[in-house]
Amino acid sequence: MLTICDLSKTYANGVRALRGVSLDIPHGMFGLLGPNGAGKSSLMRTIATLQEPDEGTIKLDDMDLMADKQATRRLLGYLPQEFGVYPKVSAEAMLEHFAVLKGVTVKSERRELVEALLRQVNLWDVRKRKLGTYSGGMRQRFGIAQALIGDPRLMIVDEPTAGLDPEERNRFLNLLAEISERVVVILSTHIVEDVTDLCSRMAIIGQGQVLLTGEPAEAIRSLDGRVWRRSIDKTELDAYRARMNILSTRLAAGHTLLHVLADQKPEEGFEAVAPDLEDVYFGRLRAQATAKAA
Repeated sequence: MLTICDLSKTYANGVRALRGVSLDIPHGMFGLLGPNGAGKSSLMRTIATLQEPDEGTIKLDDMDLMADKQATRRLLGYLPQEFGVYPKVSAEAMLEHFAVLKGVTVKSERRELVEALLRQVNLWDVRKRKLGTYSGGMRQRFGIAQALIGDPRLMIVDEPTAGLDPEERNRFLNLLAEISERVVVILSTHIVEDVTDLCSRMAIIGQGQVLLTGEPAEAIRSLDGRVWRRSIDKTELDAYRARMNILSTRLAAGHTLLHVLADQKPEEGFEAVAPDLEDVYFGRLRAQATAKAA
């Protein structure tokens, strides 16, 4: 169990990235959902010991992750949002280099480890190719391979599927699901479908604060019978915003499709729809924005 208690971080420019964040994260896949700028990357960097919090504690079982950063890094696998590679080096050679840095100094053991990892992420057949020739999805899978060196107890992946095509996204998420059977995996993302498809527990974060935590299915059930849909002309949108709690809007066939949160049918023309995690997500973010504006 990863336990985060009252974590706060304010940067030198005055930005309050984290505001008293507390989370209990069990083994398995945990989704951290929030828009860009919500504080997700700041939280991931703090857990990964890349920056100090101003306040708060982080523990993995009984181990204080801030007390001994070198020990923490030995049990941590981290795939950051921006994962750079040397474009002219092969995947095999680069992974061997990472293994040396992680302390795997016996050559025979290192070769066995590199082969096992490249096979696990389905890159063994292209191990001799230069990393600069890899697709986005292949680079992300290579990133997971390097993060798995040392058999980590905690894995952090930050916005891993942004920019991937559907096939690569599915392949990558299946790989994460397999890994999460053994360790704590934190999946930080703004893509709602990633959390819906994979995570048994989740949190929504906005402006550095935890807005909701729990099971995705339970959060969706909390909106049963309260989400309504209607197609309108886009010129009517401002009028609807003024009098209704709009969760989301999207263009469909030249019209604007509204999702509205209401305990009863808002007016004629609306139909009840089954809620999904996107409705939960936008509802929490809009409630936070409304409370801040009040």
